[in-house]
Amino acid sequence: MLYHIKVLVFLKDGVLDTQGKAVLGSLHRMNYTDLKDIRIGKYLQLWVEASDEDTARNRVKAMCSDLLVNNLIEDYTIEVDELS
Repeated sequence: MLYHIKVLVFLKDGVLDTQGKAVLGSLHRMNYTDLKDIRIGKYLQLWVEASDEDTARNRVKAMCSDLLVNNLIEDYTIEVDELS
């Protein structure tokens, strides 16, 4: 089976998001003063061939742990869609 997996990576609460603060400041200067906060993250799409959804999810969790996510400062969510 082929699975389309979406991973959203974002900084943990309490970790300063300097990129988000810079974008917030720029948007405020552009008169978007109703915006109170913004956090910047990463969106990854992966296509994984696996025997079942749990196996695909576990492979991506391993990839996140090994390389894609800095577990000290980032959290992530995984969404799995079966393609075939």
